[in-house]
Amino acid sequence: MEELTPKEIVKELDKYIIGQSDAKKAVAIALRNRYRRLKLPANLQEEIVPKNIIMIGPTGVGKTEIARRLARLAKSPFAKVEASKFTEVGYVGRDVDSIIRDLVDIAYNLVRDEKREEVLVKAKENTEERILDLLLPRPSGYVTSESENETREKFRKMLKEGLLEDRSVEVEIEEPGANIGVLTNMGIEEVGMNLQDMFKNLLPKRRKKKKMKIGEARKIIEVQEVNRLIDMDVVKNEAIKRVETSGIVFIDEIDKVCSADAANSRGADVSREGVQRDLLPIVEGSTVMTKYGLVKTDHILFIAAGAFHVAKPSDLIPELQGRFPIRVELKSLNKTDFIRILKEPENALTKQYKELLAADDVQLEYKDDGIERIAEIATEVNSSNENIGARRLYTIMEKLLEEVSFSAPDASLGKVIIDKTYVDEHLDNIIKDKDLTQYIL
Repeated sequence: MEELTPKEIVKELDKYIIGQSDAKKAVAIALRNRYRRLKLPANLQEEIVPKNIIMIGPTGVGKTEIARRLARLAKSPFAKVEASKFTEVGYVGRDVDSIIRDLVDIAYNLVRDEKREEVLVKAKENTEERILDLLLPRPSGYVTSESENETREKFRKMLKEGLLEDRSVEVEIEEPGANIGVLTNMGIEEVGMNLQDMFKNLLPKRRKKKKMKIGEARKIIEVQEVNRLIDMDVVKNEAIKRVETSGIVFIDEIDKVCSADAANSRGADVSREGVQRDLLPIVEGSTVMTKYGLVKTDHILFIAAGAFHVAKPSDLIPELQGRFPIRVELKSLNKTDFIRILKEPENALTKQYKELLAADDVQLEYKDDGIERIAEIATEVNSSNENIGARRLYTIMEKLLEEVSFSAPDASLGKVIIDKTYVDEHLDNIIKDKDLTQYIL
């Protein structure tokens, strides 16, 4: 993150997302500001809070992808939640603190995987020694002779060459403890998890010896060695620190908890406002209890997104509006955007299908007029039906290549050229029949 300037961040995002320069610029500045904040004196760091962002735009234009790619770029803990799920149960819905608990879980796994990579070489060395001890057992305190050391080195060489993979050894493994069910009300699910952990720790861990081949034993021993070399307290502390300083929460469908007529709100509308009021303390900064410890949310970056077809950002409660000072509008996609989406990104659908079918010795070749026709169809269907943005391309591409994908393993298709004629042959009947278009594309 230190090396990336806002321009470089936008350049990285351009590899995967077409257009939407305003949104990219806003998130790039937000990310760079985090790095700037960490270079300031400690007393100033506490005063500077992130400028949360609301992305406004229809579905399928890249709102979620921008946030996800940003988090991956910064190697930050990233959690995506649907605002509407907090209205599904009860008057207010699920406990909104679970957003932060999920984020800490993600950070914990992220840090643990990093630490695992750091100790993996040492863990592999220890695993090799333990397997040799199982193959050539010796009493503790026993002084080995030179011939025994030579034998051990011969076995080590054979082990590295994979000549002993089918040999059986006896490995001590830990049996999983019995699952203890804990009944909790919705909203205090964390208490249930903590009680389960507590009961598991109270019960003695059962170990047993199991006979298995070296190939299987190596994986189990390696995991044991990795866990032994990693200090889990360090992982916990690092995970909490990373959430507090660089965590990103993406709240999708924020418009679904808005009421277009706040003055006359009642019933479900009151429930929606309750969700906003529950979100407010987390967004403005509070302390949340998790199973890894207390987490402060003051410096977590919140990115909210919504289509805002019916409601407007100004329909959010004033307190929450004030916590999202930056608003960016994402534009609907047109034919030119679809052509670029099919050609330019590193993960373009055309490239994905080309590589997938290459596994069955089918060479897909896309012609410009073919890609242009696909983009044209996507634009037509989006305008005549519900506009789902770039997601329409998934449906069209799947239908277009359905026959090739089905017959590829059994027939020697060789090269398949996707041009305008091919696209019209496979999709023209569906396009002309409006009823079929509604159900298939």
